[in-house]
Amino acid sequence: MTVSGVLVGMKTEAACLAPLGHVVTVACSGARAELARARAEALVAGGAAALISFGIAGALVPGLAPGTLLLPRAVVVPGRGEWPATPVWHQRLLELAAAAGLALQGGVTMAGSDGAVTGAAGKAALARASGAAAVDMESHILAAVAARHGLPFLMLRAIADPAERGIPAPALAGLGPDGETRPGAVALRLLEAPWTLPALLRLAGDSKAGLEALGIAVSALGPAAFRAL
Repeated sequence: MTVSGVLVGMKTEAACLAPLGHVVTVACSGARAELARARAEALVAGGAAALISFGIAGALVPGLAPGTLLLPRAVVVPGRGEWPATPVWHQRLLELAAAAGLALQGGVTMAGSDGAVTGAAGKAALARASGAAAVDMESHILAAVAARHGLPFLMLRAIADPAERGIPAPALAGLGPDGETRPGAVALRLLEAPWTLPALLRLAGDSKAGLEALGIAVSALGPAAFRAL
């Protein structure tokens, strides 16, 4: 049976895919660009017949609340290129979502970034440069690998942090290279910057909303949506 390879940044995102069983093979990059490239290539070497970028994302424009589901039509990196999602696959998911009563925003573009975009000003600047609605750290890498190998490519993302909120510095210590969360590392950084606690709590709530939306999407769309074309 052919399978789709799915690249995520965190194991909490990978857990949302558990209901799909053997339809997908999942790799986790720990939100590190070089690991994302290596693990995307490993998915292909392992026999993935299509590639999917999956997980939470940061909003770049106002009006995208935590938990908003995006099915981007393309991912762009200013000055480096733009990669489209496979049109027939993109359209199939929109139709499946409509049939299931699931709200997916399919006309948007995703921005790709090799590093975290942590502040509201940085988000606004990237929105102006890219014309994108949201940003993540895996889609552009996976899209380039898919293009290089001639494989179908798709993105499914849920908003976590809205455009007007930044990511507090202690949160950046909370993810290991295997995608595991590191609460102890966050706690140590929080001791150095205790005033960031309210922002950390908001981010935790935003991320929870995004992950819950992803879980709902996987259940509503079903295995057929993620199966390699």
